Amino acid sequence: MSTSVISNDIGHAHEHDHGDHAELKTFGFWVYLMTDLILFSTIFATFAVLSRNYAGGPGAADLFEVPFLFIETMLLLVSSVTFGFAMIAMNKGNKKQMLWSMAVTLVLGLSFLGMEIYEFAHMIGIGAGPDRSGFLSAFFTLVGFHGLHVASGAIWLIIMMVQVAQMGFTAGVKSRLMRLSLFWHFLDIVWVGVFSFVYLLQIL
Repeated sequence: MSTSVISNDIGHAHEHDHGDHAELKTFGFWVYLMTDLILFSTIFATFAVLSRNYAGGPGAADLFEVPFLFIETMLLLVSSVTFGFAMIAMNKGNKKQMLWSMAVTLVLGLSFLGMEIYEFAHMIGIGAGPDRSGFLSAFFTLVGFHGLHVASGAIWLIIMMVQVAQMGFTAGVKSRLMRLSLFWHFLDIVWVGVFSFVYLLQIL
């Protein structure tokens, strides 16, 4: 058997093993997302129980402003679109467009976090902190938990931007980007639930 044939066989075997390893990581990440969804569901259920427990303090109608929340929501939803553009650029092998789209996604995500921090600071400043009532305790826990995930996703975005810039679109980088994409879109879906259930339904 010639050396070239042996090299090709080894190369195909290595590629097959790497593909199996990437699929296993993706499956493991899906398992993580499902456990995270269960945790979010538990906090949602807790909020449902405590959502009318104002203890004489301010309620949703006194605290939430729909225009502010709409802008906040649109920032995160648009960031999901720009991340989609980034993945399209990755599939085309366009590193410059990929990095640009990821940078826009990062700015939108950080802007969302900035608005959320402002909201929390304003509420605490007027005496509507998490210790004021059961409603506010559940609110800060749920929204803050989601915000912590967005912050983690933003850090992950920065790390992946550095890896793309330095390493290009290697198999490992692509695999990690796919998992980050799943994570980011998952956060958008959860936020739609938060916006609808925690904010809108409480105001109406």
